[in-house]
Amino acid sequence: MKHVAIALTVVATIGWTALAHAQTWRPPADNQRCPSKWGAQDERGSGNHMKPESVLRAKDLIRTGEVIELGHVLGAEMPFFGTRRFDVHTKRTFMNQVSNRRGSNEELVVSEIGQVGTQFDGFVHQTIEDKIYNCAKVDDISTRGGFTKFGVEKVGSLITRGVLIDVAALKGVDMLPDTYEITVQDLQQALQRQNMTLRPGDAVIIHTGWGRLWAKDNARYVKTCPGIGVAAAEWLAKQDPMLVGSDNWPVEVAPNPDPQISLPVHQIMLVVNGIHLLENMKLDELAAKRVHQFAFVMQPLKVKGGSGSTVAPIAIR
Repeated sequence: MKHVAIALTVVATIGWTALAHAQTWRPPADNQRCPSKWGAQDERGSGNHMKPESVLRAKDLIRTGEVIELGHVLGAEMPFFGTRRFDVHTKRTFMNQVSNRRGSNEELVVSEIGQVGTQFDGFVHQTIEDKIYNCAKVDDISTRGGFTKFGVEKVGSLITRGVLIDVAALKGVDMLPDTYEITVQDLQQALQRQNMTLRPGDAVIIHTGWGRLWAKDNARYVKTCPGIGVAAAEWLAKQDPMLVGSDNWPVEVAPNPDPQISLPVHQIMLVVNGIHLLENMKLDELAAKRVHQFAFVMQPLKVKGGSGSTVAPIAIR
C-alpha cells in the first residue's frame, strides 16, 4: 500500500505541475485596456505607425526590385469556413452595333469579401463581449449598412518593413505539426537564427508551412493549425508591430491548448492592443528564397464600415 500511495502522490504532483504550467488567458477589464495608447478617440490602432518615415525605411530595403506576391488567388477551390463563399458569375453584356463592334464582359461576385482568401482583419471583426478596440460598443456603431466607426476603409495604405519569422525552418520541417503552439522562445530563436531583431512598426509575418495545404487538403487546413499561442502573442504585441500575419487561417494555434478559450490571440491583438491580423498568406516563395526582410506593401479594399478585407499584399526586395 505504501508503494501505491507514493505512486499516487507522484501522479498527483505531476498532474498539479501540469495544471500549474497550463497556459490560459482571460480578457482584461475595460479599465485595463482602455483608452488605447493611441488615444480615447483613436480608430486606427497600429495603423498609426504608417507615416512617411515607415515608407522611407521600407524603400531602403529594396535592392533588386523583385516583387513577391503574398496573396492567394481568389477562387472556388479555396478553403472556407461555415457559410462563407466565393462565387463568380460571368456576365456577358452585349455586342455594340456600331462600326467597331465593341463587346464587353463583367462578373458578379457573391462573397463575404472581408473574410475569404488572404484576408485582413479590421477591429470590428472581433469583440470582448459587446465591445471592440478602444472599448467601443458594437450596438452603438452597428447599422445594416456597415459600422459607423472603425470600418476597414479607415486603414488606408500600409507600407513598412516586413520581417518573415520562419519557425518551420527553425524546426527543420516544411510544415509545423497540427496544433503546434509557437512559443516566445521559438520566435526569438528564429529571429536569432536569421540574425534579425524586430522594430516598432514592422509587419511581422510568421511562416508555419501550413499554406502547403491550401487548395490541396482544405478539410485539414481548416480543421486545426499551428500558430502562435497566448504568450507569443503578448510578446509580439509588446514589440509594437503594424500588423501580424501568417500562412494559416487564424494566425494563432487552433484549437487553443486551453479548451475553455476560443481564439484568444484575436482578442489580444485586435481588441486589447489594436494590432491588425493578416491571415491565409502565401509565403512559400518568400520562405524558399529565404527573404527575411523586405518592403511590405498592402492596402485593404475601401469597404465603408467593413469588418475586414480580402487583400493582395506584396513583398519587394
